[in-house]
Amino acid sequence: MRYLVAVTVLWAFSFSLIGVYLAGQVDIYFAVLARITLALAVFAPMLRPRATPSRAALGLMAIGAVQIGLMYLFFYQSFLFISVPEVLLFSIVTPIYITLLDDLLAGRFAPRYLLAAVLAVAGAGVIRYTQVGDQVWVGFALMQGANLCFAIGQVGYRRLAPSLAAGVPLHRQFGWFFVGAWPVAALSFAVFGDRTALAHTPVQWAVLAWLGIAASGIGYYAWNRGVARVDAGTLAVMNNALIPAGLAVNLLIWNHDADLPRLAAGAAIIGAALALNRPWARPVVAGARC
Repeated sequence: MRYLVAVTVLWAFSFSLIGVYLAGQVDIYFAVLARITLALAVFAPMLRPRATPSRAALGLMAIGAVQIGLMYLFFYQSFLFISVPEVLLFSIVTPIYITLLDDLLAGRFAPRYLLAAVLAVAGAGVIRYTQVGDQVWVGFALMQGANLCFAIGQVGYRRLAPSLAAGVPLHRQFGWFFVGAWPVAALSFAVFGDRTALAHTPVQWAVLAWLGIAASGIGYYAWNRGVARVDAGTLAVMNNALIPAGLAVNLLIWNHDADLPRLAAGAAIIGAALALNRPWARPVVAGARC
């Protein structure tokens, strides 16, 4: 779980960086393409194509295409229809998607995992509840697309991990993840991108570099390592731990207003969900490589 905690801290900075330096200033399709291209540039030199079985490589590509390729497109598009608080509010149901998808693929139903996920959603809701605008349904639908893509990618990677080549370090195989995501981003920018709204300032380029190399590259590598090491309930809860972490960073660094009692109460509920799930946690599938 230490991987998930570390990436939660890393990703907590991303929300504010995007909101302060990129949103409304840099074309969203270019931002997505830049992030994925930089992440691919980090892992491509380490990739050993013959070391990964073809089915596993195709699986990693498919997961990358969905988990960050399609997810980013839904996510960034939602900002055109709803506000940032509404985006955060509509993101809190991801844990439920994770538990339901994991149970569906396993041919079972585990109400205890669903309970932990619902409790995590409740904690995030305490933190992020806000009044929504009148024209929210398109934005809501887009956010559910993003949530589903992120959940599918995580559950899919948990299933795929045991089939990765034994004896080959993950960093020499993980490049396939970004190989799969890159065509989605490139095609989207080619069709929908605004070439007059690329990054122009050194700060914008620095933010894109951070998001591409650290948040997308190192972040998804470490997050998926953590995904393969925990049960579905813990994974579901950790998906909503990003909300108090992101708000804390925003408050401390950018000095934005936040309701500290609600932040503390919501974080406590999410922590309780994690503690509640621990006695029920199932071991990770034998043979899973990380």
